[in-house]
Amino acid sequence: MELLTVRIEKPEDVNLILGQSHFIKTVEDLHEALVTSVPGIRFGLAFCESSGPALVRGSGTDSELTKLAKQNAYKLGTGHAFLIFLRDCFPINVLNAVKMVPEVCRIYCATANPVEVIVAETEQGRGILGVVDGVRSKGIETEEHVRERKEFLRKIGYKL
Repeated sequence: MELLTVRIEKPEDVNLILGQSHFIKTVEDLHEALVTSVPGIRFGLAFCESSGPALVRGSGTDSELTKLAKQNAYKLGTGHAFLIFLRDCFPINVLNAVKMVPEVCRIYCATANPVEVIVAETEQGRGILGVVDGVRSKGIETEEHVRERKEFLRKIGYKL
C-alpha cells in the first residue's frame, strides 16, 4: 500500500463538499438535490465511478466548476468519491439535501479552506483515508475573538 496526499485545486471563492457514494445515479441525484435546494445555484460536481468503465462522471450548472470538479476527481481517482464545487453559495445551504440523497454514504468535508486528501493506493485501487481541512490551530480564542466571530455571523446574515 502507498499513501498519497492529493491537494484539491480550486479558486479561493469556491466552497467544496467531498463525500462518498455507492451508485452511478449519484450524479443525477446530487444534481437534482442541489438545484432544488438553492434557486439559481452555481455548481459543478464529479463522481468517480468504481466499476465497469470506471469513468469520472460529471454535471453542473457552471461549466468552469464542472470542469474543475472532473479534473480534481480524476486526480483523486478514489472509488465512489464525489466532489461538489459551489460558487456564491455555502455548503450549509445544501449539505442536508446532499446527505439525504439515498446513495450518499459519507461526507469527508465541506469547506472553503485549502484541502488535502489522504489517499491509500493498493493493487485494487484507491480510497480516501481522511482529509486535511485548512490549517493547524494557532491558539485559543479570547473574548475579543468571540465578539468578532459573533459580529461576522451577523454581518453575513447567519445570525440575527
